[in-house]
Amino acid sequence: MQLGMIGLGRMGGNIVRRLLRNGHTAVVFDRNAQAVEALVKEGAVGATSLEDLVSKLEPPRAAWVMLPAGAITEETVQALGGLMQADDCIIDGGNSFFGDDVRRGGELKARGIHYVDVGTSGGVWGLERGYCMMIGGDRSAVDRLDPIFATLAPGLGDVPRTPGREGRDARAEQGYIHAGPTGAGHYVKMVHNGIEYGLMQAYAEGFDILRHANSENLPEERRFDLNLGDIAEVWRRGSVVSSWLLDLTAQALAGDDSLEGFSGFVEDSGEGRWTINAAIEQAVPATVLSAALYRRFRSREDASYADKLLSAMRKGFGGHQEPKKS
Repeated sequence: MQLGMIGLGRMGGNIVRRLLRNGHTAVVFDRNAQAVEALVKEGAVGATSLEDLVSKLEPPRAAWVMLPAGAITEETVQALGGLMQADDCIIDGGNSFFGDDVRRGGELKARGIHYVDVGTSGGVWGLERGYCMMIGGDRSAVDRLDPIFATLAPGLGDVPRTPGREGRDARAEQGYIHAGPTGAGHYVKMVHNGIEYGLMQAYAEGFDILRHANSENLPEERRFDLNLGDIAEVWRRGSVVSSWLLDLTAQALAGDDSLEGFSGFVEDSGEGRWTINAAIEQAVPATVLSAALYRRFRSREDASYADKLLSAMRKGFGGHQEPKKS
């Protein structure tokens, strides 16, 4: 199947590579001409502009926007909407606010253009591991794009099957779902990232406690000089708290227990705030997720060892680099 891709950064480029390696074709565009050239060498068709990209896609067209949430995504979707025709499809695979999806979907539907929002998780590892996808949009458009989603998804892999799922949508076991109408995909991804904040904060605080087990403030008989790298490693193997985030923690600590390479300045990309806003709107208590978000704010003033570990995890799964403090 043919797909247009706008935005060839950490995830967009690897999404294209995974598709190319599995028999799909792609037309690609990025403001960075070198990123386009790199993928052309791997089999993609390069485009020099949005207009050029649309002209090289065969109707009914499908164009995936993989750009940072905000003005640049809005401008790109609006521009594509002016270039594409009825029955074409625009996909937003970034971390957009679901309310923007609902608005955009309504505007494009009036012109006969489909809009599909895809909450995409997998980070820099997605090329090999695949991408977990939470998809919103009209069923007809989502079903038509299924060959793309099926290729990008991780598949069953070695994850044990959940008993009692007989008769349910088999796509969930493959690593992707049609969550509902336009906006539902990014809504589910928003809450996913809010939970991610909480999980990361729990690991970070736990290892901070372990690190201070040898504090001079403790009685000598209650001091423990613990090897944090070994603790992370043993927890990965059969522990109830094992997870991919713990895998990344173990990798970071194996390199340097002190995490000297991290300042502890922890950015948030928006989804945590949106999750808390949704909880407030629905009067749903979200104490852990709220505290995790506020801790990120605090890290920008006075970073702790826990904050350094958060930075290490973010770099591990998403390639996020710490911004310089102003």
